[in-house]
Amino acid sequence: MWRLKIHFGDGLQRFWTPAGLTLLRRNQPHPWNMSVIANGETVPAPLPCTIEQFLVHQGLLPRSVVVEHNGEAVAPSEFTERPLQAGDRLEIVRIVAGG
Repeated sequence: MWRLKIHFGDGLQRFWTPAGLTLLRRNQPHPWNMSVIANGETVPAPLPCTIEQFLVHQGLLPRSVVVEHNGEAVAPSEFTERPLQAGDRLEIVRIVAGG
């Protein structure tokens, strides 16, 4: 993911990303510093986001995985609606076909 940092001399930081313009005030936590725990590892997440947005951000196809969110199995139909919070725990298992 790319981002362009813009300074206007007013003490505010602005970042242009594929998602649009983000305005950050001084001493405000950077949104990319927020994280979730996925498969036991701390992973930066573009919070707030849904499970589907997180999966796509990680390069995973939502239809090719099974997800457990904070100990609860999540139906794929809920991926677009289930919001993630900083510190949430995800278990993600890829579905692999073969024999």
